[in-house]
Amino acid sequence: MENIRRILQGRIASRIEPNKAILIFGARRVGKTVLLRRLIHDFQGRSLLLNGEDYDTIALLENRSIANYRHILENVDLLAVDEAQNIPDIGTKLKLIVDEVPNICVIATGSSSFDLFNQTGEPLVGRSVSFRLSPFSQQEIAQAETALQTRQNLEERLIYGSYPEVVTLDSFERKADYLREMVNSYLLKDILAIDGLKNSGKMRELLRLIAFQTGSEVSYEELGQQLSMSKNTVEKYLDILSKIFVIYRLGAYSRNLRKEVTKAGKWYFFDNGIRNAITGNFNPLSIRQDVGVLWESYLISERMKVNDNKGLGKTFYFWRTYDKQEIDLIEESATSLSAMEIKWGNKKPAVPKTFRETYPNAEYAVVNKENFLTYIQDI
Repeated sequence: MENIRRILQGRIASRIEPNKAILIFGARRVGKTVLLRRLIHDFQGRSLLLNGEDYDTIALLENRSIANYRHILENVDLLAVDEAQNIPDIGTKLKLIVDEVPNICVIATGSSSFDLFNQTGEPLVGRSVSFRLSPFSQQEIAQAETALQTRQNLEERLIYGSYPEVVTLDSFERKADYLREMVNSYLLKDILAIDGLKNSGKMRELLRLIAFQTGSEVSYEELGQQLSMSKNTVEKYLDILSKIFVIYRLGAYSRNLRKEVTKAGKWYFFDNGIRNAITGNFNPLSIRQDVGVLWESYLISERMKVNDNKGLGKTFYFWRTYDKQEIDLIEESATSLSAMEIKWGNKKPAVPKTFRETYPNAEYAVVNKENFLTYIQDI
């Protein structure tokens, strides 16, 4: 899959400009370093690539002075910093570089928006643009496989996900081993690195509970009781997990109709492979009880990838009324509202009556195995 070009590459390249910073966020191992190297390769000018996990890089940038940075970046047109979240006060340092080194372009990657946003957020206001890189989208994988192969590989995607290396590995056993290592090493490393968090055991228990409740409305109070922690701590941990791109929350869509649920939330994993590694279940679909959950998670994540890759600015929700009328996915933009019911089987339920009456101009579609490619190639 080395020949797969990330869709974000063109958008990012078009935004590289002097005295501005580009921030690329994403989970570990989604391909940020490969993307960064390709951007450098295509850049028309002289570049300097630094790795935030290298002590020499940290030492090089430690002296926060205009003179130091102008010396380091003399005759450099593009500064690229990989794993930037590991560099102390990186936001302030990048601000000084952007402001004081003439004509310098900057790209920084980070595996944790929690650290990098905290450290770059305020200093780089008005000086930066952010992008989120996800595991491969099906639209990207389609560069290397036919539509027939996509359908043949669908079960594999639902079980093992779409991390770049997972897609390239040649056996299910190696894919499963890789995902287990991801969860036990890289994920744990990120969790422990954030906010001085020490209780990784509770975090892993919380992840397992969320994995088994994927796509269901979650009660923070109930999770807290099961984990012997407060509701506020549960919310804090879930927020951290979302900021290292493990899980994300879908809120309930409502325009304040009294019948609509407004405060509920559902949690999903960005990648099915990580979820299945956490639950320890890589069984084939034919003997699983959670196929519907995997299918729903896959399609929602694919829709979100297209939104991120193309910068469409859509917001995602689910919809439910207190009398149990439901829709799996609501997408809202400044100019449109669409609803999507996701079915693994061939059922084609009609749009719920209350939704149709409340949002008569909204588009509605039922997505299943027969038509799903139409809905994950473009939104």
